[in-house]
Amino acid sequence: MGNKKKIGGKGLLLESGLFWDVASKDEQGQAEKTAEEYKKFLDKARTEKQTIQRVKELAEKESFVVVDLDKKLPKDKNKLIFVNRGKSAILVDLGKEGLGAGGNFLIAHVDSPRMDLKVRPLYEDGEIAYFKPNYYGGIKKYHWPVTPLAMQGTVVLKDGQEIEIDIGLKDDEPIFLISDLLPHLDSERNDKPLGKAIDAEELNIIVGTKPVADKKVKDRVKSAVLEWLNKNYKIGEEELFTADIRFVPAQKPRDVGFDRGLVASYGQDDRVCVFTALKGFFEARNSRASILYLVDKEETGSVGATGAESMFLENVIDYLIKELGEMISIYNFYRKSKAVSADVTGAYDPDYKQAYDPNNVARLGHGVVIEKYLGYRGKSYTMEAEPFFIREIINLFHKNKVVWQTGHLGKADAGGGGTIAGYLSNRNMEVVDMGVALLNMHAPCELASKADIYSAYKGYKVFLEN
Repeated sequence: MGNKKKIGGKGLLLESGLFWDVASKDEQGQAEKTAEEYKKFLDKARTEKQTIQRVKELAEKESFVVVDLDKKLPKDKNKLIFVNRGKSAILVDLGKEGLGAGGNFLIAHVDSPRMDLKVRPLYEDGEIAYFKPNYYGGIKKYHWPVTPLAMQGTVVLKDGQEIEIDIGLKDDEPIFLISDLLPHLDSERNDKPLGKAIDAEELNIIVGTKPVADKKVKDRVKSAVLEWLNKNYKIGEEELFTADIRFVPAQKPRDVGFDRGLVASYGQDDRVCVFTALKGFFEARNSRASILYLVDKEETGSVGATGAESMFLENVIDYLIKELGEMISIYNFYRKSKAVSADVTGAYDPDYKQAYDPNNVARLGHGVVIEKYLGYRGKSYTMEAEPFFIREIINLFHKNKVVWQTGHLGKADAGGGGTIAGYLSNRNMEVVDMGVALLNMHAPCELASKADIYSAYKGYKVFLEN
Protein backbone atom coordinates (compact mmCIF):
# COMPACT_ATOMS: atom_id res chain seq x y z
CA MET A 1 0.00 0.00 0.00
CA GLY A 2 3.00 2.21 -0.46
CA ASN A 3 3.65 1.69 3.27
CA LYS A 4 6.97 2.13 5.00
CA LYS A 5 8.30 -0.98 6.64
CA LYS A 6 9.27 -0.31 10.24
CA ILE A 7 12.88 -0.83 11.27
CA GLY A 8 13.77 -0.23 14.89
CA GLY A 9 10.37 1.33 15.49
CA LYS A 10 10.72 3.85 12.68
CA GLY A 11 9.16 3.65 9.22
CA LEU A 12 12.09 3.71 6.83
CA LEU A 13 11.49 1.34 3.91
CA LEU A 14 9.05 2.03 1.10
CA GLU A 15 7.29 -1.15 -0.01
CA SER A 16 4.16 -1.54 -2.09
CA GLY A 17 1.68 -4.19 -1.03
CA LEU A 18 -0.32 -6.47 -3.30
CA PHE A 19 -3.91 -5.24 -3.38
CA TRP A 20 -5.30 -8.74 -2.84
CA ASP A 21 -3.25 -9.01 0.37
CA VAL A 22 -3.98 -5.61 1.92
CA ALA A 23 -7.46 -4.68 0.71
CA SER A 24 -10.57 -5.73 2.62
CA LYS A 25 -12.89 -8.40 1.23
CA ASP A 26 -15.42 -5.67 0.59
CA GLU A 27 -12.97 -3.65 -1.48
CA GLN A 28 -11.91 -6.74 -3.38
CA GLY A 29 -15.54 -7.25 -4.29
CA GLN A 30 -15.80 -3.61 -5.31
CA ALA A 31 -12.79 -4.09 -7.57
CA GLU A 32 -14.55 -6.96 -9.36
CA LYS A 33 -17.71 -4.89 -9.73
CA THR A 34 -15.79 -1.87 -11.03
CA ALA A 35 -14.08 -4.06 -13.64
CA GLU A 36 -17.44 -5.20 -14.99
CA GLU A 37 -18.55 -1.57 -15.36
CA TYR A 38 -15.26 -0.81 -17.05
CA LYS A 39 -15.56 -3.60 -19.63
CA LYS A 40 -19.02 -2.35 -20.62
CA PHE A 41 -17.57 1.13 -21.03
CA LEU A 42 -14.72 -0.15 -23.21
CA ASP A 43 -17.07 -2.10 -25.42
CA LYS A 44 -18.83 1.14 -26.41
CA ALA A 45 -15.73 3.34 -26.57
CA ARG A 46 -13.42 2.12 -29.33
CA THR A 47 -12.57 5.54 -30.76
CA GLU A 48 -12.12 8.99 -29.27
CA LYS A 49 -15.46 10.14 -30.68
CA GLN A 50 -17.29 7.13 -29.27
CA THR A 51 -15.56 7.70 -25.93
CA ILE A 52 -16.67 11.32 -25.72
CA GLN A 53 -20.20 10.35 -26.75
CA ARG A 54 -20.31 7.69 -24.01
CA VAL A 55 -18.93 10.16 -21.44
CA LYS A 56 -21.61 12.66 -22.45
CA GLU A 57 -24.37 10.06 -22.08
CA LEU A 58 -23.14 9.02 -18.62
CA ALA A 59 -22.70 12.65 -17.54
CA GLU A 60 -26.25 13.54 -18.52
CA LYS A 61 -27.50 10.66 -16.36
CA GLU A 62 -25.59 12.29 -13.49
CA SER A 63 -27.46 15.59 -14.09
CA PHE A 64 -24.67 17.29 -16.04
CA VAL A 65 -25.90 19.87 -18.55
CA VAL A 66 -24.29 20.38 -21.97
CA VAL A 67 -23.21 24.02 -22.32
CA ASP A 68 -22.71 25.97 -25.54
CA LEU A 69 -19.89 28.54 -25.34
CA ASP A 70 -21.90 30.83 -27.60
CA LYS A 71 -24.89 30.89 -25.26
CA LYS A 72 -25.56 32.01 -21.69
CA LEU A 73 -24.71 29.69 -18.82
CA PRO A 74 -27.86 27.83 -17.70
CA LYS A 75 -29.12 29.22 -14.40
CA ASP A 76 -28.63 27.32 -11.15
CA LYS A 77 -26.61 24.57 -12.81
CA ASN A 78 -23.39 23.48 -11.11
CA LYS A 79 -22.62 20.38 -13.18
CA LEU A 80 -21.57 21.28 -16.71
CA ILE A 81 -20.10 19.57 -19.76
CA PHE A 82 -18.45 21.31 -22.72
CA VAL A 83 -17.82 19.22 -25.87
CA ASN A 84 -15.27 20.19 -28.50
CA ARG A 85 -15.83 18.79 -32.02
CA GLY A 86 -17.02 15.51 -30.56
CA LYS A 87 -13.45 14.46 -29.70
CA SER A 88 -12.60 16.25 -26.45
CA ALA A 89 -14.65 17.38 -23.49
CA ILE A 90 -14.42 19.30 -20.23
CA LEU A 91 -16.67 18.33 -17.32
CA VAL A 92 -17.00 20.87 -14.52
CA ASP A 93 -18.46 20.52 -11.04
CA LEU A 94 -18.39 24.09 -9.72
CA GLY A 95 -18.36 23.01 -6.07
CA LYS A 96 -19.10 25.43 -3.23
CA GLU A 97 -16.04 27.67 -2.99
CA GLY A 98 -16.17 29.32 -6.41
CA LEU A 99 -13.38 29.60 -8.97
CA GLY A 100 -11.51 32.08 -6.79
CA ALA A 101 -10.17 29.17 -4.74
CA GLY A 102 -8.78 27.38 -7.80
CA GLY A 103 -9.77 23.86 -8.75
CA ASN A 104 -8.77 20.22 -8.83
CA PHE A 105 -8.08 18.90 -12.33
CA LEU A 106 -8.00 15.41 -13.76
CA ILE A 107 -6.76 15.16 -17.34
CA ALA A 108 -6.77 12.02 -19.49
CA HIS A 109 -6.60 11.28 -23.20
CA VAL A 110 -9.25 9.49 -25.23
CA ASP A 111 -7.22 8.45 -28.31
CA SER A 112 -5.33 5.18 -28.76
CA PRO A 113 -2.97 3.72 -31.40
CA ARG A 114 -4.87 2.48 -34.46
CA MET A 115 -4.96 2.35 -38.25
CA ASP A 116 -6.14 5.54 -39.97
CA LEU A 117 -6.52 5.79 -43.75
CA LYS A 118 -4.35 7.52 -46.30
CA VAL A 119 -6.02 10.34 -48.24
CA ARG A 120 -6.72 8.10 -51.27
CA PRO A 121 -6.96 4.72 -49.58
CA LEU A 122 -8.92 2.40 -51.91
CA TYR A 123 -7.07 0.36 -54.52
CA GLU A 124 -7.06 -3.09 -56.12
CA ASP A 125 -4.18 -5.54 -56.60
CA GLY A 126 -4.33 -9.22 -57.49
CA GLU A 127 -8.14 -8.99 -57.65
CA ILE A 128 -8.25 -8.01 -53.99
CA ALA A 129 -9.52 -4.60 -52.86
CA TYR A 130 -7.55 -2.87 -50.10
CA PHE A 131 -7.63 0.21 -47.95
CA LYS A 132 -4.14 1.63 -47.52
CA PRO A 133 -3.73 2.92 -43.94
CA ASN A 134 -1.33 5.17 -42.14
CA TYR A 135 -0.78 4.06 -38.57
CA TYR A 136 -1.65 6.44 -35.73
CA GLY A 137 0.53 6.57 -32.64
CA GLY A 138 3.41 4.39 -31.58
CA ILE A 139 2.88 0.77 -32.63
CA LYS A 140 4.85 -2.38 -33.24
CA LYS A 141 3.91 -3.03 -36.85
CA TYR A 142 4.16 -6.82 -36.52
CA HIS A 143 1.21 -6.77 -34.07
CA TRP A 144 -1.33 -5.73 -36.71
CA PRO A 145 -1.32 -8.39 -39.45
CA VAL A 146 -4.00 -11.05 -38.82
CA THR A 147 -5.61 -8.97 -36.04
CA PRO A 148 -9.39 -8.78 -36.67
CA LEU A 149 -10.32 -5.15 -37.32
CA ALA A 150 -13.49 -3.09 -37.14
CA MET A 151 -14.17 -0.02 -39.28
CA GLN A 152 -15.30 3.04 -37.35
CA GLY A 153 -15.69 6.70 -38.18
CA THR A 154 -17.61 9.64 -39.56
CA VAL A 155 -18.40 10.56 -43.15
CA VAL A 156 -19.70 14.00 -44.18
CA LEU A 157 -21.78 13.97 -47.38
CA LYS A 158 -22.04 16.77 -49.93
CA ASP A 159 -25.22 18.07 -48.29
CA GLY A 160 -23.50 18.30 -44.89
CA GLN A 161 -25.15 15.18 -43.48
CA GLU A 162 -22.95 13.20 -41.07
CA ILE A 163 -23.04 9.41 -41.27
CA GLU A 164 -21.51 7.23 -38.58
CA ILE A 165 -19.79 4.01 -39.66
CA ASP A 166 -19.55 1.10 -37.25
CA ILE A 167 -18.78 -2.27 -38.89
CA GLY A 168 -17.16 -5.34 -37.39
CA LEU A 169 -18.10 -5.45 -33.70
CA LYS A 170 -21.31 -7.46 -33.97
CA ASP A 171 -21.17 -11.21 -34.51
CA ASP A 172 -23.13 -11.03 -37.79
CA GLU A 173 -20.94 -8.28 -39.28
CA PRO A 174 -17.80 -8.73 -41.39
CA ILE A 175 -14.38 -7.93 -40.03
CA PHE A 176 -11.34 -6.61 -41.90
CA LEU A 177 -7.83 -8.00 -41.91
CA ILE A 178 -4.22 -7.31 -42.81
CA SER A 179 -2.68 -10.47 -44.25
CA ASP A 180 0.71 -11.93 -43.36
CA LEU A 181 3.18 -14.01 -45.33
CA LEU A 182 3.15 -17.74 -44.63
CA PRO A 183 6.25 -19.02 -42.79
CA HIS A 184 7.09 -21.40 -45.66
CA LEU A 185 8.02 -18.38 -47.83
CA ASP A 186 9.27 -16.01 -45.17
CA SER A 187 12.89 -17.01 -44.52
CA GLU A 188 14.27 -13.71 -45.83
CA ARG A 189 12.09 -11.61 -43.53
CA ASN A 190 12.92 -13.83 -40.57
CA ASP A 191 16.51 -12.60 -40.80
CA LYS A 192 15.50 -8.94 -40.51
CA PRO A 193 15.49 -6.99 -37.20
CA LEU A 194 12.06 -7.16 -35.56
CA GLY A 195 11.35 -3.47 -36.08
CA LYS A 196 12.05 -3.71 -39.83
CA ALA A 197 10.49 -7.08 -40.59
CA ILE A 198 7.19 -5.52 -41.67
CA ASP A 199 7.14 -2.30 -43.64
CA ALA A 200 4.40 0.26 -43.00
CA GLU A 201 3.39 0.04 -46.65
CA GLU A 202 2.65 -3.67 -46.18
CA LEU A 203 -0.08 -2.96 -43.62
CA ASN A 204 -2.90 -2.98 -46.16
CA ILE A 205 -6.44 -3.83 -45.09
CA ILE A 206 -8.46 -6.34 -47.13
CA VAL A 207 -11.93 -4.92 -47.81
CA GLY A 208 -13.24 -7.00 -50.74
CA THR A 209 -12.69 -9.87 -53.17
CA LYS A 210 -15.93 -10.06 -55.23
CA PRO A 211 -15.97 -8.21 -58.59
CA VAL A 212 -18.77 -6.32 -60.32
CA ALA A 213 -20.48 -8.36 -63.04
CA ASP A 214 -19.29 -6.17 -65.93
CA LYS A 215 -16.02 -7.71 -67.15
CA LYS A 216 -15.13 -4.59 -69.12
CA VAL A 217 -14.78 -2.47 -65.99
CA LYS A 218 -11.25 -1.74 -64.79
CA ASP A 219 -10.51 -2.76 -61.17
CA ARG A 220 -13.73 -4.75 -60.85
CA VAL A 221 -13.29 -5.57 -57.15
CA LYS A 222 -12.53 -1.95 -56.24
CA SER A 223 -15.61 -0.93 -58.19
CA ALA A 224 -17.70 -3.46 -56.27
CA VAL A 225 -16.46 -2.04 -52.97
CA LEU A 226 -17.34 1.49 -54.09
CA GLU A 227 -20.81 0.33 -55.15
CA TRP A 228 -21.34 -1.28 -51.72
CA LEU A 229 -20.14 1.83 -49.88
CA ASN A 230 -22.35 4.06 -52.02
CA LYS A 231 -25.40 1.85 -51.54
CA ASN A 232 -25.00 1.54 -47.77
CA TYR A 233 -23.37 4.85 -46.78
CA LYS A 234 -23.59 7.14 -49.86
CA ILE A 235 -19.80 7.14 -50.02
CA GLY A 236 -17.64 7.72 -53.09
CA GLU A 237 -13.89 8.30 -53.29
CA GLU A 238 -14.36 12.01 -52.53
CA GLU A 239 -16.14 11.11 -49.28
CA LEU A 240 -13.31 8.73 -48.38
CA PHE A 241 -10.94 11.67 -48.69
CA THR A 242 -13.02 13.94 -46.43
CA ALA A 243 -14.03 11.20 -43.97
CA ASP A 244 -12.63 10.49 -40.51
CA ILE A 245 -12.28 6.70 -40.64
CA ARG A 246 -10.10 4.38 -38.60
CA PHE A 247 -9.68 0.64 -38.09
CA VAL A 248 -9.43 -0.71 -34.54
CA PRO A 249 -9.17 -4.23 -33.09
CA ALA A 250 -12.56 -5.94 -33.12
CA GLN A 251 -12.18 -8.20 -30.07
CA LYS A 252 -14.41 -7.63 -27.06
CA PRO A 253 -12.99 -6.91 -23.58
CA ARG A 254 -12.38 -10.18 -21.74
CA ASP A 255 -11.11 -11.45 -18.39
CA VAL A 256 -7.71 -13.16 -18.28
CA GLY A 257 -6.57 -16.10 -16.18
CA PHE A 258 -8.32 -18.76 -14.14
CA ASP A 259 -8.82 -16.16 -11.41
CA ARG A 260 -10.08 -13.51 -13.88
CA GLY A 261 -7.68 -11.03 -12.29
CA LEU A 262 -6.85 -9.09 -15.46
CA VAL A 263 -8.85 -7.28 -18.14
CA ALA A 264 -7.76 -7.73 -21.76
CA SER A 265 -8.86 -5.14 -24.29
CA TYR A 266 -7.82 -2.74 -26.99
CA GLY A 267 -7.55 0.93 -26.04
CA GLN A 268 -6.80 0.70 -22.32
CA ASP A 269 -4.15 3.35 -22.94
CA ASP A 270 -5.70 5.64 -21.91
CA ARG A 271 -9.38 4.68 -21.56
CA VAL A 272 -8.69 2.85 -18.31
CA CYS A 273 -7.83 6.26 -16.84
CA VAL A 274 -10.74 7.94 -18.64
CA PHE A 275 -13.17 5.50 -17.04
CA THR A 276 -11.66 5.54 -13.55
CA ALA A 277 -11.31 9.33 -13.57
CA LEU A 278 -14.91 9.69 -14.76
CA LYS A 279 -16.22 7.34 -12.08
CA GLY A 280 -14.23 9.12 -9.38
CA PHE A 281 -15.37 12.49 -10.70
CA PHE A 282 -19.05 11.51 -10.55
CA GLU A 283 -18.79 10.12 -7.02
CA ALA A 284 -16.52 12.72 -5.40
CA ARG A 285 -18.02 15.07 -2.82
CA ASN A 286 -15.88 18.17 -3.08
CA SER A 287 -15.97 21.80 -2.05
CA ARG A 288 -13.47 23.13 -4.60
CA ALA A 289 -14.28 23.22 -8.28
CA SER A 290 -13.49 19.89 -9.99
CA ILE A 291 -12.59 19.69 -13.66
CA LEU A 292 -12.22 16.56 -15.79
CA TYR A 293 -10.46 17.40 -19.04
CA LEU A 294 -10.56 14.68 -21.72
CA VAL A 295 -8.30 15.34 -24.69
CA ASP A 296 -7.52 13.88 -28.10
CA LYS A 297 -4.24 13.56 -30.07
CA GLU A 298 -2.00 12.59 -27.14
CA GLU A 299 -0.56 9.65 -29.08
CA THR A 300 0.62 11.96 -31.89
CA GLY A 301 1.88 14.98 -29.96
CA SER A 302 -1.26 16.68 -28.56
CA VAL A 303 -1.29 19.14 -31.49
CA GLY A 304 -4.62 20.32 -32.90
CA ALA A 305 -7.93 21.85 -31.85
CA THR A 306 -8.91 18.79 -29.79
CA GLY A 307 -5.47 18.14 -28.27
CA ALA A 308 -4.03 19.32 -24.96
CA GLU A 309 -2.14 22.16 -26.68
CA SER A 310 -5.37 23.77 -27.91
CA MET A 311 -7.03 26.82 -26.33
CA PHE A 312 -10.24 24.93 -25.58
CA LEU A 313 -9.49 24.85 -21.86
CA GLU A 314 -8.90 28.61 -21.89
CA ASN A 315 -12.18 29.07 -23.79
CA VAL A 316 -14.08 27.20 -21.08
CA ILE A 317 -12.40 28.77 -18.03
CA ASP A 318 -12.67 32.27 -19.49
CA TYR A 319 -16.36 31.65 -20.23
CA LEU A 320 -17.04 30.44 -16.68
CA ILE A 321 -15.20 33.34 -15.04
CA LYS A 322 -17.23 35.85 -17.04
CA GLU A 323 -20.58 34.08 -16.72
CA LEU A 324 -20.18 33.55 -12.98
CA GLY A 325 -18.82 37.05 -12.37
CA GLU A 326 -15.75 35.68 -10.60
CA MET A 327 -13.11 38.20 -9.49
CA ILE A 328 -10.11 36.16 -10.63
CA SER A 329 -8.00 36.04 -13.78
CA ILE A 330 -7.63 32.81 -15.70
CA TYR A 331 -3.92 32.82 -14.87
CA ASN A 332 -4.49 33.05 -11.14
CA PHE A 333 -7.11 30.33 -11.38
CA TYR A 334 -4.48 28.05 -12.88
CA ARG A 335 -1.91 29.09 -10.28
CA LYS A 336 -4.26 28.10 -7.45
CA SER A 337 -5.22 24.79 -9.06
CA LYS A 338 -3.80 21.29 -8.70
CA ALA A 339 -3.91 18.50 -11.22
CA VAL A 340 -3.44 14.80 -11.76
CA SER A 341 -2.42 13.64 -15.21
CA ALA A 342 -4.30 10.36 -15.46
CA ASP A 343 -2.29 8.19 -17.83
CA VAL A 344 -0.98 4.64 -17.95
CA THR A 345 2.54 3.32 -17.56
CA GLY A 346 4.32 0.07 -18.29
CA ALA A 347 4.02 -2.82 -15.84
CA TYR A 348 6.89 -5.18 -15.07
CA ASP A 349 6.94 -8.10 -17.50
CA PRO A 350 9.08 -11.02 -16.23
CA ASP A 351 9.59 -12.28 -19.79
CA TYR A 352 11.50 -9.09 -20.63
CA LYS A 353 13.46 -8.38 -17.45
CA GLN A 354 16.25 -6.69 -19.38
CA ALA A 355 14.02 -3.67 -20.19
CA TYR A 356 13.37 -2.69 -16.57
CA ASP A 357 15.14 -1.31 -13.55
CA PRO A 358 13.66 -3.74 -10.97
CA ASN A 359 13.78 -1.15 -8.17
CA ASN A 360 11.93 1.44 -10.26
CA VAL A 361 9.07 -0.31 -12.00
CA ALA A 362 5.34 -0.69 -11.41
CA ARG A 363 3.86 -4.15 -10.90
CA LEU A 364 0.45 -5.54 -11.70
CA GLY A 365 -1.88 -5.63 -8.70
CA HIS A 366 0.08 -3.21 -6.51
CA GLY A 367 -2.31 -0.31 -6.96
CA VAL A 368 -2.39 3.02 -8.74
CA VAL A 369 1.04 4.22 -9.87
CA ILE A 370 2.43 7.62 -8.84
CA GLU A 371 5.17 8.67 -11.25
CA LYS A 372 7.41 11.44 -9.98
CA TYR A 373 8.59 12.23 -13.50
CA LEU A 374 8.67 10.84 -17.02
CA GLY A 375 10.74 11.72 -20.06
CA TYR A 376 13.52 10.43 -22.23
CA ARG A 377 17.27 10.02 -21.97
CA GLY A 378 18.78 12.45 -19.50
CA LYS A 379 15.28 13.44 -18.30
CA SER A 380 14.61 15.25 -21.58
CA TYR A 381 11.07 16.61 -21.93
CA THR A 382 10.44 15.81 -18.28
CA MET A 383 7.54 17.16 -16.26
CA GLU A 384 8.59 16.60 -12.66
CA ALA A 385 6.14 16.90 -9.76
CA GLU A 386 7.15 19.12 -6.85
CA PRO A 387 8.05 17.35 -3.57
CA PHE A 388 5.40 19.02 -1.41
CA PHE A 389 2.65 18.07 -3.88
CA ILE A 390 3.76 14.42 -3.98
CA ARG A 391 3.84 14.40 -0.16
CA GLU A 392 0.32 15.84 -0.10
CA ILE A 393 -0.95 13.09 -2.41
CA ILE A 394 0.78 10.31 -0.48
CA ASN A 395 -0.57 11.56 2.84
CA LEU A 396 -4.09 11.55 1.38
CA PHE A 397 -3.62 7.99 0.15
CA HIS A 398 -2.32 6.78 3.52
CA LYS A 399 -5.26 8.42 5.29
CA ASN A 400 -7.85 6.95 2.90
CA LYS A 401 -6.20 3.53 2.43
CA VAL A 402 -5.62 3.88 -1.28
CA VAL A 403 -3.33 1.11 -2.54
CA TRP A 404 -0.51 2.80 -4.44
CA GLN A 405 2.98 2.23 -5.75
CA THR A 406 5.80 4.09 -7.43
CA GLY A 407 6.86 3.47 -11.00
CA HIS A 408 9.12 4.54 -13.84
CA LEU A 409 9.06 3.72 -17.54
CA GLY A 410 12.06 1.46 -18.17
CA LYS A 411 15.79 1.80 -17.77
CA ALA A 412 17.45 5.19 -18.11
CA ASP A 413 18.70 4.70 -21.69
CA ALA A 414 16.10 2.17 -22.87
CA GLY A 415 13.71 4.70 -24.33
CA GLY A 416 11.10 6.58 -22.34
CA GLY A 417 7.80 8.31 -22.76
CA GLY A 418 5.71 11.30 -21.84
CA THR A 419 2.18 12.32 -20.92
CA ILE A 420 -0.04 15.38 -21.16
CA ALA A 421 1.02 16.50 -17.67
CA GLY A 422 3.33 19.12 -19.16
CA TYR A 423 0.49 21.00 -20.83
CA LEU A 424 -1.10 21.70 -17.44
CA SER A 425 2.17 22.33 -15.61
CA ASN A 426 3.06 24.88 -18.30
CA ARG A 427 -0.04 26.76 -17.14
CA ASN A 428 1.63 27.02 -13.69
CA MET A 429 -0.39 24.29 -11.97
CA GLU A 430 0.90 21.68 -9.57
CA VAL A 431 0.73 18.40 -11.51
CA VAL A 432 1.64 14.78 -10.92
CA ASP A 433 1.30 11.73 -13.18
CA MET A 434 -0.83 8.94 -11.77
CA GLY A 435 -2.40 5.95 -13.49
CA VAL A 436 -2.66 2.23 -14.17
CA ALA A 437 0.24 -0.05 -15.12
CA LEU A 438 -0.37 -2.10 -18.28
CA LEU A 439 1.16 -5.11 -19.92
CA ASN A 440 1.23 -5.03 -23.75
CA MET A 441 0.95 -1.24 -23.81
CA HIS A 442 0.19 0.06 -27.33
CA ALA A 443 -0.54 -3.45 -28.59
CA PRO A 444 -3.95 -4.38 -30.09
CA CYS A 445 -4.77 -6.12 -26.80
CA GLU A 446 -3.55 -4.59 -23.53
CA LEU A 447 -3.75 -6.04 -20.01
CA ALA A 448 -4.71 -4.27 -16.78
CA SER A 449 -5.20 -5.61 -13.26
CA LYS A 450 -8.66 -5.25 -11.74
CA ALA A 451 -6.91 -4.27 -8.51
CA ASP A 452 -5.16 -1.35 -10.20
CA ILE A 453 -8.30 -0.24 -12.04
CA TYR A 454 -10.15 0.03 -8.73
CA SER A 455 -7.20 1.69 -6.98
CA ALA A 456 -6.96 4.34 -9.71
CA TYR A 457 -10.66 5.14 -9.37
CA LYS A 458 -10.33 5.44 -5.59
CA GLY A 459 -7.16 7.53 -5.86
CA TYR A 460 -8.72 9.99 -8.29
CA LYS A 461 -11.82 10.31 -6.10
CA VAL A 462 -9.74 10.97 -2.98
CA PHE A 463 -7.70 13.62 -4.81
CA LEU A 464 -10.82 15.47 -5.98
CA GLU A 465 -12.34 15.48 -2.50
CA ASN A 466 -9.36 17.21 -0.90
